[in-house]
Formats: sequence, C-alpha cells, structure tokens
Amino acid sequence: MKKLGTNLPITPALNSIMEQWEIWLAGVKIFSNHTVISYKNDLSNFLIFMAGHLGDKVGLPELAAIEHKDIRAWLASRAMADEEKKYEASSNARALSTIKNFFRYLEKQGKSKNAAILHIRAPKIKKSLPRALSEEQAKDAVAGIISDNSESWVNARDTALLMLIYGCGLRIGEALSLNYSDIPRGESLVVTGKGNKQRKLPVLPIVRAAIEEYVAQCPYDFNADSPLFWGLRGKALDAGIFQRQLRNLRAKLNLPDTTTPHAFRHSFATHLLSAGGDLRSIQELLGHASLSTTQRYTHVDKNRLMAAYKNAHPRA
Repeated sequence: MKKLGTNLPITPALNSIMEQWEIWLAGVKIFSNHTVISYKNDLSNFLIFMAGHLGDKVGLPELAAIEHKDIRAWLASRAMADEEKKYEASSNARALSTIKNFFRYLEKQGKSKNAAILHIRAPKIKKSLPRALSEEQAKDAVAGIISDNSESWVNARDTALLMLIYGCGLRIGEALSLNYSDIPRGESLVVTGKGNKQRKLPVLPIVRAAIEEYVAQCPYDFNADSPLFWGLRGKALDAGIFQRQLRNLRAKLNLPDTTTPHAFRHSFATHLLSAGGDLRSIQELLGHASLSTTQRYTHVDKNRLMAAYKNAHPRA
C-alpha cells in the first residue's frame, strides 16, 4: 500500500506521525481498509490545500497554528470547486470528521494541540430519502446488464455482482471486498461491513447460481485469497468500472439518474419492507448500527403504511 505522506507537501516528522496514525486506524480502531483509504484521501486533500494556503510545507507547528478561518477556507474551496471536483456537504462533513480524528490523535500522542479544529462545526447535511427502483426496474436492470466489451465473462461478472448487491443488500465496497473463499456454497454468506463488523446473510439460489456461472466463465485462476470479482487486467475489479457500467445501463433502459449500485441496496430494503419485512430484521440484514437509519425506509413505502393504517385503525 502506498505510504500516506508520499509526495505530500509535508515535513518528514509529520509524515512519520501520519504513518503511525494509519496503523492506529487499522489496528486499534479496527477500521476497514476502505475506511482507512477514505481517511487517507481526506487528510491528503486537507494538507495539500493548507500547503498552498499557508505558502510552505506543513509540519506540526503549522498544524498547531491553524485558525478557524483557515479551516473555513478549506471547506469553501471544496464546496466552490468546478462540477467535476465539487464536494457535497456530506463529503465535506466526513472530511472534517477525518481531520478532527487526526488532530485528536496528535493531542493524545502529545505531538500537537489545536482547539480551533476540534470546535469547528460541520456543514449542515440535507436529509435525503433512499432512492429505490421499482421491482420492475430492478428486474429489467438485472436482465439487461450487458457490457459493450467483447469478453462474454464480463457480462456474467456484472450480472452476478448486481444480483449479489440487490439480492443481499450489500454496499458496493462490501461486495468487491469478497474473496473467492467467501463464495456462498450453502444458503448464507458472511460479509464484513462498516466498523469491520461481520453479518450473516441469506443467499437466494438464483444469486448463488449467477456467481457460479461467472466463476465458471472467468479466465483468471481463483484461490482462497484471490478477489471474487476480477477486472479485465487481472486485478480486483474497481468500483468505478461497475459504476460506469450502470450509467450505460440506465441510459439504455431509461432508468432514473439515481440508478447507482447503492440504489439497489436501497431497493433491497424497500422491497423487503413492501413485502411485509419488519424493520428489525431489515436492520440486521443491512448492517445498520442504529434502527433510526433503517426507519428511513418507512418514508419510502407509503403504500404499505397506508394499508397497515386502514387494516389496523378502528376508525379506518
């Protein structure tokens, strides 16, 4: 893995501390590899901006001297960038949380202290409802995911991946982190989610069959530690490749612009709720730490709520 501070405009002392912080995130906080990478990217973005903003390399003294106005300038630069580089409020809030995490680490290690960072407020985030597809749209997507690539096994791969996300309610990162040894050979699948927490999920026979079909067609050799989903160049499939495939698919099938890998996770939960699934069970399947997160789906499935009201209320 590439070292965190490599090629960053920082001092050697800060680079050394950042490498220790990375080890601490993975070993002590037990963050997943995906989360550690996100934290690294957020911190790198912050330090690159501060080096340009302050006009010099960033070290511990510079970090201790950062003021509210400097943080606000960093957040404003992310919010006001051009469309390709612009960050949403949720991304800025997450990035600020990362920076606070790093400064708390510095303080605990006795390396630096900056109260301005720790007391700055995060940007307000608009609460958005899950954007689920209809059952018909989800079925059409699974049936129509055909790549423009001439390699037929790619179609089998993308179909298996989409069916896994929709059939088990996985995050794209969870699906792509699976190794060959994780293949469901029975009726269940063990997935490692956020916070490195594992959950056991039921797997439909049609999903298991799609994965087996893909494995049979894939030209690469599998072993216990190899990725389950391969890219064309013989490396683990990148999420961006699959996201691009879904963009092509939604254009072909005239699906909503919100048709992303995560939309199929939302669809999994919404369709279960519509079929009579209870929130506690759906919470376990999705791996939500809080039931309030799962409760968002009650706002989506208005038809089921109205039916429950009419059936149960004495005056309905």
